[in-house]
Amino acid sequence: MAAASTTKKSWKLQEIVAHTSNVSSLILGKTSGRLLATGGEDCRVNIWAVNKPNCIMSLTGHNNPVECIQFSSTEEQVVAGSQSGSLRVWDLEAAKILRTLTGHKANVCSLDFHPYGEYVASGSMDTNIKLWDIRRKGCVFRYKGHTQAVRCLCFSPDGKWLASASDDSTIKLWNLTTGKMMTEFTAHTAAVNVVTFHPNEYLLASGSSDRTIKLWDLEKFQMIGSSEGETSPVRSIAFNPDGCCLYSGSQDSLRVYGWEPDRCFDVVPVTWGKVADLAICNNQLIGVSSSLTNVSSYVVDLSRVKKSGSVIQGFIQDDKPLAAPPVKGTSIRRNYERPLTTCNTHQRVKQNSESDRRSPEGERRSPSSEEDRDDKESTAEIRNPEDYKEIFQPSSAISRTPPKRSEPFPAPPEDEIFPVKPNTALEMMTPLPERLKPEQLKMAPMASSTPVNRVEPTIVPPANRLLPGANPAPSKAEPAVILASRNEPIGLKASDFLPPAKNNNQPALNDDDALSQIRKGHDTMCVVLTSRHKNLDTVRAVWSSGDIKTSLDSAVTINDLSIIVDILNILNLKQSLWKLDLCTSILPQIEKLLQSKYESYVQTGCTSLKLILQRFLPLIADNLTAPPSVGVDITREERHQKCKACYKQLRNLRNVVKSKAGLVGRHGSAFRELQLLMAALD
Repeated sequence: MAAASTTKKSWKLQEIVAHTSNVSSLILGKTSGRLLATGGEDCRVNIWAVNKPNCIMSLTGHNNPVECIQFSSTEEQVVAGSQSGSLRVWDLEAAKILRTLTGHKANVCSLDFHPYGEYVASGSMDTNIKLWDIRRKGCVFRYKGHTQAVRCLCFSPDGKWLASASDDSTIKLWNLTTGKMMTEFTAHTAAVNVVTFHPNEYLLASGSSDRTIKLWDLEKFQMIGSSEGETSPVRSIAFNPDGCCLYSGSQDSLRVYGWEPDRCFDVVPVTWGKVADLAICNNQLIGVSSSLTNVSSYVVDLSRVKKSGSVIQGFIQDDKPLAAPPVKGTSIRRNYERPLTTCNTHQRVKQNSESDRRSPEGERRSPSSEEDRDDKESTAEIRNPEDYKEIFQPSSAISRTPPKRSEPFPAPPEDEIFPVKPNTALEMMTPLPERLKPEQLKMAPMASSTPVNRVEPTIVPPANRLLPGANPAPSKAEPAVILASRNEPIGLKASDFLPPAKNNNQPALNDDDALSQIRKGHDTMCVVLTSRHKNLDTVRAVWSSGDIKTSLDSAVTINDLSIIVDILNILNLKQSLWKLDLCTSILPQIEKLLQSKYESYVQTGCTSLKLILQRFLPLIADNLTAPPSVGVDITREERHQKCKACYKQLRNLRNVVKSKAGLVGRHGSAFRELQLLMAALD
């Protein structure tokens, strides 16, 4: 007991920098409680081991921010939905894309894997729910009935039912065998954010923005309880594995609820803010939350949490006194019947026979070349080979980790502070403006090492991808494209900077002599750095006066693309700074950037061109097609001339974009998107 009093009941486990841009979704693996998947506005899905600072795997392929993620029950697959309405399924053990599924017309808001079959359910802002067959790469059924976005989906433990929660304040229960809605629960008065099934009994719990948690009997299809103690919208709930109580992740606290009668057993303070997901393992509850690019994980020791007994807060219905709860272990309602095997016919999902013959929305179609190309562009980049092999490629299936019986996280002493653990792999990918403020432009790094965001390398170093029997490329050869994220400088060797090797008989150099030797022969590098420092100071002086157009013109006059990239990276983050005047000056420079050998330059050029097309192309088209004005309008004439100049430059750029649209990877995807946007030039 003495040891328990010296450690915390709840504590912060770690904080990591998960993405190069804001985190948009995150999910814990419920089976092991040791895997974490994060989705970001950088269009990536990153896989982590809880309490380890380095990313295991980074999954690419989405071209829009990732809205939601879900692990399969075996944690061998992960599915992610994006703002474009597409889904991608990755095989984590094989480290490859498994399926690309398209059909939703708006953001994918919710996902869930079937507990046994090869099915995935997805809910969208288009109000539809789709059931996908991963093996057949198609939608086998569509459930319609909600009138607003579907925020949560959950399969029953036996895999026969699907519960859906929506912004329309309703919960619907669907029978997968008949393909019909079984019932609808309408007691909530605001959007329903989360639903989950009891692990054993026919019981469903739901959490809503109306600050209540409600429980529903799935035999009688009626509400059996409602908690009123929440102080904020309910977004995360989880049953204890034995089903004895329900946990709710509230604002900076964990609440423990019982039912029949409704009661709150315990309230545990946890500094997790708005918790996004909960998982239970080794009698510990893991909670995760995000803030901007950071993800934090927290632990609550459930052995020190009250799950029964004295009631902190009771909720009495119909003015009746609290009744004694049922004896633990005695079930008052029916239990789920789980199948004995996963590869029989018990889980036949009703399919629309008409959809097998025709494809009204392109859902039941054979894989197209476009989808195949999407699959090829989707990659699983292994960032941490050691953890990847340990978790996803064990020596034998019996010892597969994360183990179901992993060791619990040790509780820290009271008042121990945990620092943020930065991810060095992601730090190399951080965009320049995020690390470099405008007033710090004079300290800008060399242009050849300017980082870039949301870029997938199009050329893989030969050492990493050699075909069997192929000879490795010469080590001194410089690649055609210099990647933004790399561990070593291009064309430089550490040995070139060290004094030449001496005979053993000669005395060793002291520190001053060694530094003097290292400095020799590097006057050229110093001149380059000094020149760039001076140029950045010049641009910064004009920028500080608030005249962005003049500062950009001065950067163009300097004729140094590295300076242009530094300024564009800031303008791309502060889109409100863009004006039509800037376009006439920067479009010729963008053409140079798109043809650069530096990957970071190309991506910066693509991002800037995309912003120009989205913000100014309609204005340019309207001005050029408008009839002549009556009388003299100098302002209109100046605007017309600027639009005409921009149009001419964009026409020239279209040929560059068209020539590079056939590239694979992120570059090709970015150029194809630009090609679609530039179609309006015709």
